[in-house]
Amino acid sequence: MRLFMRGRGEGAEARSAARDAARDLAEKVRTLLHLDADATVSVSEIACGDPGCGGAETVILVMRAGRRTEAAKLLMPMTSVTEADLSMALEPLAGAPGRAD
Repeated sequence: MRLFMRGRGEGAEARSAARDAARDLAEKVRTLLHLDADATVSVSEIACGDPGCGGAETVILVMRAGRRTEAAKLLMPMTSVTEADLSMALEPLAGAPGRAD
């Protein structure tokens, strides 16, 4: 079973675009959630069996000191995620306790 979308057969350009998309989304997550420098954000794209997600889903993990890891999922490839999509997916995390304003 193939879990991760990035495979050996992809070219350097595709891998670079995926890294850039993940980095861009992570920065947007930091901004939208007002995260401090100690927080860690992980953005991954994994294979999705749901026909509605187009073969890939984006998983965002937010790790803050002293708290459980929080996750948000978007049923689309990370290169397709808009700021509106991201904002809606992060709504449950924005109201979580310990948020810094």
